[in-house]
Amino acid sequence: MIYPKVLAFVLAGGEGTRLYPLTDMRCKPAIPFGGRYRLVDFVLSNLVNSQIFSIYLLVQYKSQALIEHLHKAWEMSPMLVEQFITEVPPQRCDGGDEWFQGTADAVYQNRSLIDQHQADVVAVFGSDHIYRMDIRQMLNFHFSQQADVTVAAKTTPIADAYRYGNIEIDGSSRIIAFHEKPQRPVSIPDMPEQVMASMGNYIFRADVLQQALDAVHSEGGTDFGKDVLPWLVERNNVMAYDLTKNEVPGIKPYEEKGYWCDVGTIESYRRAHEDILGRQPRFDMFNPKWPIRTYRYDGPATKIATLNIDNSLLGAGCLIEAARVKNSVVGLEVVLEEDVEIENCIILDYVKIERGCKIRNAIIDRYNVIPAGTTIGYDSAKDKENYYTDASGIVVVPCGDRMVSRVY
Repeated sequence: MIYPKVLAFVLAGGEGTRLYPLTDMRCKPAIPFGGRYRLVDFVLSNLVNSQIFSIYLLVQYKSQALIEHLHKAWEMSPMLVEQFITEVPPQRCDGGDEWFQGTADAVYQNRSLIDQHQADVVAVFGSDHIYRMDIRQMLNFHFSQQADVTVAAKTTPIADAYRYGNIEIDGSSRIIAFHEKPQRPVSIPDMPEQVMASMGNYIFRADVLQQALDAVHSEGGTDFGKDVLPWLVERNNVMAYDLTKNEVPGIKPYEEKGYWCDVGTIESYRRAHEDILGRQPRFDMFNPKWPIRTYRYDGPATKIATLNIDNSLLGAGCLIEAARVKNSVVGLEVVLEEDVEIENCIILDYVKIERGCKIRNAIIDRYNVIPAGTTIGYDSAKDKENYYTDASGIVVVPCGDRMVSRVY
């Protein structure tokens, strides 16, 4: 079919306080993931793979690392003016507050871009989720249902419902109520332990979005989940699109159908890494038919002298002299010296772990040198004294000094 003109806004301005200290030096979408990617690469890959090429990223907090990544990895040809991925910071276009006050306010402050591109449909997507999705299928559903708004949704355990928008639907998948992060969520009929959760990904008719933003702004509303969607549900045809019905090419039989992980906490960040490990992972990072795209790495292949490795991923450019690595993800240009033991860890790029270190249940951020003989994850009192310890028990070593930590 011939699609109406689609413009995408990616909400990339979140502060990410629950991911501290990984967000101490960067915004949440710029956090590295999976040995070579950034969180933002997943939504951008889904949009581009779905042939949606007009994309604005609305940035705000600590955005420099994200902007640098976009310029390295996501530059499009200037020959086609409708194909671009461009960051948009708060601009005070209306002389109002300098910062975006919420997700809806971020789009409201940039609503002139919708008119500028004469968009028929506006896709508003989050930037901190791990998933694959053919957004064209969501668009087809949106058009076939003659929807004003379509919300991507996923069945979620009721214990986690407080983290998401809670959707109630009728028999035709029309949303009849929307509750943002409710204290008392409404379960799915006949599934008392499950709720229908919003993924924070929306498709709007452009005129309906403009009308809703203007109306909600006049009432002081600033957020899509809290303000815009409940307003729309009362007045318009708002539909729920079930992610599990999305058919992405190249998905392997052992993968979880409709896999989606909201990386909002340190614990969920590690859990998402666990989901990409193993011979038959819940989410397989390798899919040539629906690739996760990122910048091209120009460094060497990993060099291994001696290695005992179990259920782990190693990034490119590493130097491993003699180490044991188990249930872990190791990023780019990491050095592991003799007698290093790593278990249940995420080691980000440009880290050097010197001889004799033993580390478990930890995240080591970029540009760190871990001195010889250091132990992390074995003595909780010592870990709390020297590092950051998350409520989940995961130890996080914050980002180091990039000027003194070159690993080779």
